[in-house]
Amino acid sequence: MEVLGWIILGLFAGAIARLVMPGRDPGGCVVTILLGIAGALFAGFVGRLLGVTAPGDHGGFIGAVLGAVAVLAIYRWFAQRG
Repeated sequence: MEVLGWIILGLFAGAIARLVMPGRDPGGCVVTILLGIAGALFAGFVGRLLGVTAPGDHGGFIGAVLGAVAVLAIYRWFAQRG
């Protein structure tokens, strides 16, 4: 059930990442939200692995947004190269 929570959190994190990083996305809004989900899952995994976040922490949302922004930035960088 915890992974489902991170996926739902990733939907919001992807939308916020889109607002934080305005501009033209090569994949559009749907790809941005999917990248947000990936960033949230990655940030949640790393946060739990390092012991920084626990279930129900508000820091998990901040980490999810930062993870989504990072994944979106990496995606844009690779999309511009190709």
